[in-house]
Amino acid sequence: MSHWRVLLTRPTDECAQQTQALREEGVFAASLPLLAIEPLPSSDSQRQILASLDQYDAVIVVSKPAARLALERAPTSLGQTVWFSVGAGTAAILEERGLHVTYPETGDDSEALLNLAQLRTVLSGPHPRVLIIRGEGGREALAEHLRDQGAAVEYLELYRRSIPVYPPGTLATRIASERLNAVVVSSGQGFQHLHQLAGEQWPAIRALPLFVPSPRVAALARDAGALNVVDCRGASTSALLAALHTQTAPRS
Repeated sequence: MSHWRVLLTRPTDECAQQTQALREEGVFAASLPLLAIEPLPSSDSQRQILASLDQYDAVIVVSKPAARLALERAPTSLGQTVWFSVGAGTAAILEERGLHVTYPETGDDSEALLNLAQLRTVLSGPHPRVLIIRGEGGREALAEHLRDQGAAVEYLELYRRSIPVYPPGTLATRIASERLNAVVVSSGQGFQHLHQLAGEQWPAIRALPLFVPSPRVAALARDAGALNVVDCRGASTSALLAALHTQTAPRS
C-alpha cells in the first residue's frame, strides 16, 4: 500500500476515472475538479473546417474534450489527413471512429509529440498545413515550433475551460480533512486555477509535492513559488504512477 494520498484536479469525468485507477494500484486519491469544460457554440467556421480536414497535412488533437467534440461535430467522412494526438487517451477516442492516430509512446506532452518521426516527415514536405484542435488558448509553444519548421498552423477551438465555484478555503480544508500529502495538476491552466483557489492558503499549500505533466507547467509552478515540483512528463495515470514511485511520500 502506497503512503501517497493525492488530490486530483482534472475535469469531473476524468477525475473519476483516474481516482479509480490509482486506488486499484494502492494509491489513495481524492478529487477536486479545477477545470470545467464548456463547449463553444457550433459555428459555420467550425463546420467548414471539419468538412475540409483533407486540406491539412496533419491534424493534431490536444485533449480528450477536443477529440470528443470534434467527432460529435464532424461529418461522417473525416478525410484522408494524418492524425496526431498528444496522448494515448485522446488517441483512443479518435480510434473509436476508425482513425489511425500517431502519438508518443513515452511522454504525453507537446515536447514528446514534436519528437515523433512521423510528424517530422509531415513537416519536411512543401508548405505543410497543420490544424490544431483544442480549447481556447493553450499549446502556444507547440504552434510556435511548428511554424519555426515552416508549417502554416491554424486552430479549431471547440471549448473553453473555466474554474468551478467553491467556497473560500475549500482547497485547504479538503487537504487537511483527508490528510492529503500531494496535489496533481494536468495542465498549465489547471495549475493557474489551483493557485487562484488556494488564495491566502497558498504559502502552506505550495510546500506540498506538486505533480505536473510537463517542463512548461513545472516552470509555471516554480515561478509561482511551488517548492516541490515533480515533472511526470505526461498527464496519464501511468506517468503519474511512475513519478510517484520515484518519490518518497511525506507523512500526511
